[in-house]
Amino acid sequence: MEIRALRYFLAAAREENMTRAAELLHVTQPTLSRTIRALEEELGKKLFVRHSFNISLTDEGLLLRDRAEDLVTMADKIEREFLSLDDISGGELYLGLAESYQIRYLARELHALKRSYPALHYHITSGDTEQVTEKLDKGLLDFAVLCSSPDAAKYDSILFPEGDLWGVILPENDPLAKKETITVDDLSGLPLFTSEQGWNGDIKTWAGERFDRLHLEGSSRLSYNASLFVREGLGYQLTFAHLVNTSRESGLVFRPLFPALPVRLYLIWNRYQAFTPIAERFLAQVRASFAAQQERG
Repeated sequence: MEIRALRYFLAAAREENMTRAAELLHVTQPTLSRTIRALEEELGKKLFVRHSFNISLTDEGLLLRDRAEDLVTMADKIEREFLSLDDISGGELYLGLAESYQIRYLARELHALKRSYPALHYHITSGDTEQVTEKLDKGLLDFAVLCSSPDAAKYDSILFPEGDLWGVILPENDPLAKKETITVDDLSGLPLFTSEQGWNGDIKTWAGERFDRLHLEGSSRLSYNASLFVREGLGYQLTFAHLVNTSRESGLVFRPLFPALPVRLYLIWNRYQAFTPIAERFLAQVRASFAAQQERG
């Protein structure tokens, strides 16, 4: 199975039209059609359903699309890595990041690294622990940031200088906004929004035996999207401080949980991972910077 054939397949899957896909690929439609047919024959499965004016993926096509995206991304990453081995002015970095205000520390280090290596290019993927570790395990990322303790048997890690703090986003005119902190009893029976990871992890631990009093109205991996539901009066959002706009104009406020629920962040990478030169420079710089900040307290 050739990477070129997978690229052709992915273009057809995205466009849902052979003519448009061929134009984007700068090949003729017959060439694209032959490549897709050959791929179907090689796999022994039909990948597309042909309609009058478009095409759609079969179940087997959906499966191949998910696998092909990873394979093509990996092929591109390998090509860029080898091209950058002799590049003393930069290279490619691939980062998978959890949502956190503490990501600003990595942004500072990337900014500093960019001054020394102007040809540096970095690629950011956002997601929860499951999403970013899956890509890290597949070799699609160089580093990931987690809001939970990493598996020490699989990953090496560096602790961020600061942590995050769980709290509640709620309308400024809500009665609970008058409180300085929010307890489990305050949230009992209310419609709540948060990530599934947070709900089944930190929040469940925080609530303890009273967890069954809490009601998850809906889950969201993106704090901004969940805050829109709060703004429309659909419920209350559990998230970290500083992730949602709570300025006076926003109409929203943040109140920390009580007892306080702090979270530490970790920069992780696969144990025994072979780094590109720019990844080694990035790690050395982050390690030194984080250590210095922790010494300063």
